[in-house]
Amino acid sequence: MADYGLPDLPFHAGPLLTGHDAYEGMSLSERKRLLGLFVIMTRRLPITYRTFVHRKSDFDDNRQRFEAQLKRDIVNLLLAHLSDFHSYGTVKVYYDGGQQIVTDALRGGIEYALSKDAIVYRDASPRDYRLEQVADFLCTLELTCEKFRNGEQTETDNKFFGDWKSFRVNYLKPIRRKRLES
Repeated sequence: MADYGLPDLPFHAGPLLTGHDAYEGMSLSERKRLLGLFVIMTRRLPITYRTFVHRKSDFDDNRQRFEAQLKRDIVNLLLAHLSDFHSYGTVKVYYDGGQQIVTDALRGGIEYALSKDAIVYRDASPRDYRLEQVADFLCTLELTCEKFRNGEQTETDNKFFGDWKSFRVNYLKPIRRKRLES
């Protein structure tokens, strides 16, 4: 980033897009350049990912039903790729504990599908782990995809990603090549 005259800040999609927190005072073009560098890094990483998209309103604000669905999604994904996960001696789960329902579903799903003895949980702060920053970015892209599909994109989405076609071609399609299918 120094080579591009940009500050080495931990990536956090929401504040980057809106110009808040550590990005306050940065111009739109600087923030777009930071996003572009992060996109390039993410494309080059040897990772796979999977996100699950649900609207809380589809569960009539029933926390138990919502958590059960998340847990089911996680279990199904883990079981579909069980041999991959068993090839590791230890599975480390890094989560910042941002949403209790996600924390509970992750723990429940992972402990159901994998041996409890092979799991290590770690608190994670996005500023400390690039992979957590990547996860934040991937979730932001998938959420932005949903917003475009439902005609709910914001002016900020349009400023950073352009229209649906530009977003799909320049951001979503290249990243989706890394998506882990269930």
